[in-house]
Amino acid sequence: MNKLLLAKLLVCLTFYSQAQNTISGYVKDASNGETLIGATVLIKGTSQGVITNAYGFYSITLPEETYEIEYRYIGFLSVVHKVELTENKRIDVELPSESQQLEEIVISAEPEDVNVSGIQMSTNKLDIETITKIPSFLGEADVLRSIQMVPGVATVGEGASGFNVRGGSVGQNMVLLDEAPVYNSSHMLGFFSVFNPDAVKDVNLIKGGIPARYGGRISSVLDIRMKEGNSKEFAAQGGVGTIFSRVAVEAPIVKDKASFIIAARRSYIDVFAKLFTDALSDGAALNFYDLTMKTNWNINKKNRVFLSGYFGRDNFKFDANQGFNWGNKTATLRWNHIFTDRIFANFTAFFSDYDYVLAFGEDEMDQFDWNSRIRNYDFKPEFTYFINPNNEFSFGGELLFLEFEPANAIGVSNGEARDISLPSKNALESAIYVSNDQKIGNDIQLQYGIRYSHFSLLGSGTAYMYGDTIPGIRKPVIGQVEYDSRETIKSYDNFEPRISVKYQLNKYNSFKASYNKTSQYLHLISNTTASNPLDVWTPSSNNIKPQIGHQVALGWFRNFGPDNNVEFSAEVYYRKTENQIDYIDGADLLINELIEGDLLIGEGRAYGLELYAKKNTGRFTGWVSYTLAKTELKTDGINNGNWYPTRYDQRHNVKLAAFYDVNDRWSFSTNFTFLTGTPTTFPTSRYQVGDYVVPYNYGDGRNNFRIPVYHRLDFSATLQGKRFKRNGERRKNESYWVFSVYNLYGRKNPFSIYFTQEDTRPAPGDLVNTQARQVSIIGNMIPAVSYNFKF
Repeated sequence: MNKLLLAKLLVCLTFYSQAQNTISGYVKDASNGETLIGATVLIKGTSQGVITNAYGFYSITLPEETYEIEYRYIGFLSVVHKVELTENKRIDVELPSESQQLEEIVISAEPEDVNVSGIQMSTNKLDIETITKIPSFLGEADVLRSIQMVPGVATVGEGASGFNVRGGSVGQNMVLLDEAPVYNSSHMLGFFSVFNPDAVKDVNLIKGGIPARYGGRISSVLDIRMKEGNSKEFAAQGGVGTIFSRVAVEAPIVKDKASFIIAARRSYIDVFAKLFTDALSDGAALNFYDLTMKTNWNINKKNRVFLSGYFGRDNFKFDANQGFNWGNKTATLRWNHIFTDRIFANFTAFFSDYDYVLAFGEDEMDQFDWNSRIRNYDFKPEFTYFINPNNEFSFGGELLFLEFEPANAIGVSNGEARDISLPSKNALESAIYVSNDQKIGNDIQLQYGIRYSHFSLLGSGTAYMYGDTIPGIRKPVIGQVEYDSRETIKSYDNFEPRISVKYQLNKYNSFKASYNKTSQYLHLISNTTASNPLDVWTPSSNNIKPQIGHQVALGWFRNFGPDNNVEFSAEVYYRKTENQIDYIDGADLLINELIEGDLLIGEGRAYGLELYAKKNTGRFTGWVSYTLAKTELKTDGINNGNWYPTRYDQRHNVKLAAFYDVNDRWSFSTNFTFLTGTPTTFPTSRYQVGDYVVPYNYGDGRNNFRIPVYHRLDFSATLQGKRFKRNGERRKNESYWVFSVYNLYGRKNPFSIYFTQEDTRPAPGDLVNTQARQVSIIGNMIPAVSYNFKF
């Protein structure tokens, strides 16, 4: 009997496998041919479906039958194709906007529910249309300032580069532009990001449940994808603003086969300032610029190549010889290849270079010049095997070579030059990973995988050994070893498991949980309140172990409203981190070959609650988020070995973004931010020696006070140009004005607080009076206007 049942089962399985066929293809924007990342492909009448990958490709395998396939994407009309699946079929679909009319297809307008039905949690995805609506500094749409409006993301204030995610430091975020890492993502010391919104297609922030394909950082991944260029027709857009202008041009090289986009920006503060002051004479400069480019070529239905690049720089020059500047350069070459209808591959090679320059001195007899950089060369092969509608298997690897130049520095005093440069360092980082996205029945979905990473610090160079000392005191050098070129100084290996689980309670509710372990072999050396361009990146070594992060998250996801157009989520998370760097009091971090003796190693923890509600449709849209969080470190030699808050710990974080379309031409938007003040270290005691006060921190407490709370309200109004001619025909050219006010009620938000003593000399025997002084980067309302165009 058992043999008969087994035979029947084998026959059924054989027949089932033989009767399977695959539908695959790309989902694109009908107006310009851009592929759509994360578009939904559903089999109507069933619970089966897939999501397009980062290149807009999908694949789904089904038994032979007739199906209605529905293609959906937020902001586009849905399209339904009727397919008789008797063989493998390639179906590329172009989704129309609401203004487009298609007679051959059925159009649906069902709401999206990917926040409930999708496996990914702790993720925020912003489309460029939303980013352009959010009021921002001087009326300019900005990617980094936009993601700071979502839960779990914060910054220590205006003028701070980068962002902090779930208690992580700025250096623990992996920021990718078309796969290439960007080491400093800010222009003008944090007021603008390096990403030109006219060239950006997709922005995806992953705070937890990080898939196995990502590695190298322990806090978050910000994955930014550039536009590919209009493959249908010539198009241009740009704007003229208060502080900079921008322009982007895109066009087909060969219609529907090859296209390009070029986008550029340049600020002109120094140009206008020279009209009113001579402070920027004698070679002084205050500006930033960037250039973003991308081209792609559809060689045939199975092969597509992309080439993209970025170059940007900031210049702060006090005169022809003094000042500082910094910039990023990236280049990415990618090849998409479809081996079969079920196997999709992507091969990526990229180059990334970040450098900064500091110079000061009045003449050649007395001057100082310093430059530093970090370069990356990387190759990443990745494969996806669409086994069936319930299993999507991925695997791949990465080989990364890193070059560090911590300091090329020469000082000249009285005409005598002294080279105080530090030796360069090299490292090799590699990884392989496997991952599977699996559905079990209609209710349970899993995404599980593991990443194995290896890191080697390479010679030539000197490895120093340090002796033990009292925690908090500089460690003495007790020995050193010389290594030849490419000889391994120190190696590390780590297994990094990842898993996410979704349980679909019903159509409107789901529960999700995730765990990920991540490793980071690079360290950002900075003892300032906010990250700045002169911070130094250094690799793990025989004295600095790699950072290890563990994160667990649990969330409830719910859709509300008559049209299911209000999404809500509540997530709790707990992060534990190992080998966190802190510094002894008085640490010497700049051009210090023995810097590892000034470092302290500790552990960290962060936990919190994130609430998020968003209305997606109607004249009135927007979201509100609240984060309750705590972030702490524990390091021998600081705060008597007890837990203390990090400098970016913020207990309460409230964000509100609201948009209202009055009519076809006028729209208004506003956002409000409330943040608990960040911790800082204040003296608790003082000595008075003569007429001078010497502050003293009794007990060596670190971050023992907080600066006052931060809150700000911004507002903007958008006036669209006329979209239609008198005869009712739609205009090809579009334009709009943006009128904005940053910091509407002129709040003087504190960036830092310091103490001074009074200038007048006290009477003999009297105490010297001291007072606290507050530094506010922006303390007034800042209006702005910009003109934007598209044709």
